[in-house]
Amino acid sequence: MKPAATAHGAGHAMHGPPGKGGDHAAHGGHMAMIEDFKRRLVVCLILTVPIVVLSPTIQDFFRYRLDFPGSIYVQFLLSSVVYVYGGYPFLKGFVDEMKKRLPGMMTLISVAITVAYVYSAAVVFGLPGMTFFWELATLIDIMLLGHWIEMRSVMGASRALEELVKIMPAEAHMVMPDMVHDVPVEALKAGDVVLVKPGEKVPIDGLVISGETSVNEAMLTGESKPVPRGPGDKVIGGSINGEGSIKAKVTKTGKETYLSQVIDLVRQAQESKSRAQDLANQAAFILTIIALSVGTITLLAWIYLGQDLEFAVERMATVMVITCPHALGLAVPLVIAVSTSLAAKSGLLIRDRTAFEKARDLQAIIFDKTGTLTEGRHGVTDIIPLAPQEEDDVLGLTAALEARSEHPIAAGIAKRAMEKGLKTIPVTGFKSLPGKGVEGAIDGETYRVVGPGYLEEKGIAMTDARVEKALRQGKTVVFLLQGEEPAGAIALADIIRPESREAIDRLKQMGIKCMMLTGDNRYVARWVAEELGLDEFFAEVLPHQKVEKVKEVRRTYRTAMVGDGVNDAPALVQADVGIAIGAGTDVAIESADIVLVKNDPRDVVSIVGLSKKTYAKMAQNLLWATGYNAFAIPLAAGVLYGFGILLSPAVGAILMSASTVIVAINARLLRMPQALRTPVTAPSGRTTSPGSRTPRPLVSGRR
Repeated sequence: MKPAATAHGAGHAMHGPPGKGGDHAAHGGHMAMIEDFKRRLVVCLILTVPIVVLSPTIQDFFRYRLDFPGSIYVQFLLSSVVYVYGGYPFLKGFVDEMKKRLPGMMTLISVAITVAYVYSAAVVFGLPGMTFFWELATLIDIMLLGHWIEMRSVMGASRALEELVKIMPAEAHMVMPDMVHDVPVEALKAGDVVLVKPGEKVPIDGLVISGETSVNEAMLTGESKPVPRGPGDKVIGGSINGEGSIKAKVTKTGKETYLSQVIDLVRQAQESKSRAQDLANQAAFILTIIALSVGTITLLAWIYLGQDLEFAVERMATVMVITCPHALGLAVPLVIAVSTSLAAKSGLLIRDRTAFEKARDLQAIIFDKTGTLTEGRHGVTDIIPLAPQEEDDVLGLTAALEARSEHPIAAGIAKRAMEKGLKTIPVTGFKSLPGKGVEGAIDGETYRVVGPGYLEEKGIAMTDARVEKALRQGKTVVFLLQGEEPAGAIALADIIRPESREAIDRLKQMGIKCMMLTGDNRYVARWVAEELGLDEFFAEVLPHQKVEKVKEVRRTYRTAMVGDGVNDAPALVQADVGIAIGAGTDVAIESADIVLVKNDPRDVVSIVGLSKKTYAKMAQNLLWATGYNAFAIPLAAGVLYGFGILLSPAVGAILMSASTVIVAINARLLRMPQALRTPVTAPSGRTTSPGSRTPRPLVSGRR
């Protein structure tokens, strides 16, 4: 039984396709449904007051008398209105379920209120017995209240999409040849230029062509700090511009924009089935059959045991009401809606719910190296003084000589000097040594920055153990010479992300083996693996060989692959869970099950943690929903009648509604795992992760 097949479950799949009005139309329809339930509840509550006051059962209990000729007909008329007007959503749902041959909760409610109404009406017109009018009215009131609360809960969980839609501004400042003109965002096309003023929202995905600023992308990517943006940088529609005006060229429009893709992914994930949901649907269907069967057996059993028809009908109605699988129908879909929304707000986009559920049981995670665990750029890892020099002196002198070079190595050295705040040292007589390095004069002294080849050519001995170690690790080493004497050396390599250390530590604490897959040489791979404390690494693996490596690991462990989603696409598909990291604005990566917007390996930890929490919430809700029924059905049938314990239909309705509300509240209490934002090792740090061991290289050469 699909919850969405009923009136109550309609809210679970309320979102239309993103774009022009799809989500807004669905949102409006769902809000109208909520208001309709509220209106029916208010009217029925007002009518219930005189029904309860005129009830003989209530009068006997509170020892008062309010009886007049025709009072029974007043109760009948008022109850008829409550039955028809208040019970209409349930009766309509019953018809829908019968058309689909999927009896469910609407069937149970409809049978319960119809039995109570028809039996009571028969008593009014001559059948011996007692009426159930006050029980009928309060039962419908409680059902309407439960549905209203439930639908509001579902609406709240799915409201993230509506909030995302609202992020986009309606108008943009389009730059014309002679003026700036305000136009609707829908009118923009690729190649147009827009002006974004300080404090305004960026209207569309684009590329900054002039101006510098910082942009707040927290609502889109989960990045808490404003990110700097200048010429050549991308900006995302819906992000908030900071202190500077910028002009940006439109690169994506409509469904191609980051926000539209996120909305689409969130909608698909919220509506996608999961294994737990299938189990809940099957359980709800079985429970419906059980309720109808047990209700009928209860009626016949009490009549057989000598009880009057009134008592037997009340027991049957109570069984029908208390067995309604509302909690089961809501248990999983609401958790899915909440977890998907939470993930999207943090820049974790779930494309495949089944794969996301598998993440809780991961035993091994294979990371791509370049751009995933590392930054994909050359940076300084070691500064080695070889004369009476300080590290800053070696770095400052080398940076001064390399300042005019555009080589990636020179850029890495210059960046490190800038990070350390070293002053620029003037250089005279600068000249390039083709294929060897550069030289220049500083304070009248000749300095050179050269590679190992120059030292070999000049016969300059180099026996420093620190340099030899850096070379063994596959790092690029340049030497600072004062005259012809080595004054220092600087080792560079693909910089390890400081966040990677924390991510690996946290994953290992979870008992997950952490591995690395790279096409780089085994010396560099070993160095990265040792720095991070990885369990194993695969080096010198060509792109087409990555799939085989993932298959090899999968034979032993449930495995996730984390890569950039481009070169690693086949490996991402081969893994149990494929995670594309650092996708930025390109979220539609077909090969990945989960897309991480930021270049932060710690988000892999968040995905595993959220998967575990989501599954726990599903299990809690399913356990509560099934356990509640196992306990409540026998009570409703009257097995403890001999001990004076008997539940009325109204009390049964209260218990059923309470069960539904508990499940809804429990789902809404789901939270993202604690943010991984503790201080991390600085880029220069070389501390091996605690508890790490030297990994074993599984691949020693190309195949």
